[in-house]
Amino acid sequence: MTGVLSDRQRDELHRSLLEYLHASEFSDTYDALKRDAGLDAYAPDPKSRYAGLLEKKWLSTIRLQKKNMELENKVRALEKELDTTPNARRGAFVASWHPSTPRHTLLGHRQPITDAAFHPRFSMLATASEDMTIKIWDWETGELEQTLKGHTKPVQSIAFDYGGKYLVSCSSDLAIKIWDITEGWKNVRTMHGHEHSVSSACFLPGDQHIISASRDRTLKLWETATGFCTRTLRGHSDWVRAVTVSSDARLFASASSDRTVRIWDAGTGEMRNELRGHEHVVECVMFAPATAYAALCALGGIRAPRDESAAHSGQFLASGSRDKTIRLWTQQGQCIRVLAGHDNWVRALAFSPNGKYLLSVSDDKTMRVWDLASGRCIKAIDAHNHFCTSLAWGRSWVEDNQVGRPVNVVATGSVDLGVKVWAP
Repeated sequence: MTGVLSDRQRDELHRSLLEYLHASEFSDTYDALKRDAGLDAYAPDPKSRYAGLLEKKWLSTIRLQKKNMELENKVRALEKELDTTPNARRGAFVASWHPSTPRHTLLGHRQPITDAAFHPRFSMLATASEDMTIKIWDWETGELEQTLKGHTKPVQSIAFDYGGKYLVSCSSDLAIKIWDITEGWKNVRTMHGHEHSVSSACFLPGDQHIISASRDRTLKLWETATGFCTRTLRGHSDWVRAVTVSSDARLFASASSDRTVRIWDAGTGEMRNELRGHEHVVECVMFAPATAYAALCALGGIRAPRDESAAHSGQFLASGSRDKTIRLWTQQGQCIRVLAGHDNWVRALAFSPNGKYLLSVSDDKTMRVWDLASGRCIKAIDAHNHFCTSLAWGRSWVEDNQVGRPVNVVATGSVDLGVKVWAP
């Protein structure tokens, strides 16, 4: 019980139990609970907020359980009907979907949005802001569920772990914080070690470690369980703006104000390759999913790897820069295509789960959709009224049978203080 309820919730439960026991004339049990709960001074009051509270919550729980069961049965029936109904048009729509019209505009932050992240399993979206807070939304309804406070300067980056239990955040206050979703978003760990603003942080697959990037020109690897820094990676000559991890956790990629992207061996901490070509600060970097490899191989005239294990080791990546371009790279450092079209700094990138598209947002206030098979921009969307600063594409749902299903939902954040959710 201690790990489930907060002190306030536990006290409310005890008092409502005392009211129920007193009204039911269970005197011995009433006296024992008062004594054991340390509420000897409590006096029952039929007009208090605790009187009848236990019965109300009990009835509400039963009603919600019944409604939940009815909805689950309805969902199963609809899914069965959908799966057994042939509809090539529907399948093509899911496979080819890309953002077009926003479903919601989420307002609540008081300063520019800096990052956004989708929960890997639930319809939950986290947003970070220069107002020093993190907000948790239900992206399906657009409702605000929680505001997390703890950082003392702008929050620069956020990311969920792969299991969906924790959220990591980093800030200009030099701190990295871990928030436990199962404990009411409690801040369970704060890590210090960087000597300047922490720009980016994310979990490694397996959720045992976190990698962070900082203006102090370093990357740091942290143990999730202890908060201990196990390795510091040095090599960049300027602010490290972003860091990302390959799907098998063998590689890191970092983007820096020194105009380079560097690829690191996660096991040894050694730099594998330095990618040069951008003419200005590199703001963002992302590894491409394995589903995009066929299109990228064709685009670059590269032979697909024969070894199947290589298909999950960060073979390709994309970077965005203040030089207004996006570059597609091989792991070995070959630039296979330069995507030009934005009229201002490129601030964030996201690959579609099916590997068909690359999305980008920019200070030109647009979101662009790039077709990876051709390397062309197939759509430019006026996304916000001010600079676009962040972008996220929802991960895959984890079904009961452990089969992933692509999630077609995108979030964009802006200096205009709004977050837009784009979904079919």
